[in-house]
Amino acid sequence: MPTQPIRRSSVFNPQSASCLPLTSHPPLPSEALGADFLLQLKDHCETLRPFPVWTPEVLADRGRRLADVQNPIAAAVLIALLATPQGLRLLLTRRPDTMKDHPGQISFPGGRAEPFDASSHQTALREASEEVGLSPESVVVLAQLPDYLTVTGYQVAPVLGLVLGPYHLQADSLEVAELIELPLADVLNPVNHERRGVELTTGPAEFFAIPVHGQFIWGATAAIIRNLYHFLYAAWNQRP
Repeated sequence: MPTQPIRRSSVFNPQSASCLPLTSHPPLPSEALGADFLLQLKDHCETLRPFPVWTPEVLADRGRRLADVQNPIAAAVLIALLATPQGLRLLLTRRPDTMKDHPGQISFPGGRAEPFDASSHQTALREASEEVGLSPESVVVLAQLPDYLTVTGYQVAPVLGLVLGPYHLQADSLEVAELIELPLADVLNPVNHERRGVELTTGPAEFFAIPVHGQFIWGATAAIIRNLYHFLYAAWNQRP
């Protein structure tokens, strides 16, 4: 996803950043990570508003780091959960190393909203179709998490979708270097979540990281995954 020009900090290696204390949380039960519960969740979100009642997790330095972000660009990403015989898997992409912004980083399919997009859902589905070839007709939109404001100037709407039927993925090589599918249970397991800190020229900065199955997810993508955990944990415990 492209970024607008803003004041940037020094480039750093996120994997070398120091680990900081992070409150421990229990893992989600396996039933909360199944297609049946997620389809029930869709119904609950539509009929029991607000559902669930929860609070997104925000790192302490977010206010300071976002102080310079003005007039953010609307965008959306698709949190695509792929139904497989082995269980649900989370679809992610790796950005090409040749890209100007965020080279090599792991991210969700997504991008900026266009004037012809009727909603954040449509933006997320359109971008996923363009980037990874995922047909919008194969996605059941379950819910939308609270917007996430990035330091690169985007107001990102995370759209949660379930892919139940047959699907075919075809990466756009200009935007996607690699398609990554990870077991949802492992990505959402809090034991794999980290809070890290680094000293930049603009001051100290914190970020979430998820090193799992040889992949290193960090930044906005990890923060959205962390909040997906909180969302599903609340939904499971508040289910009717």
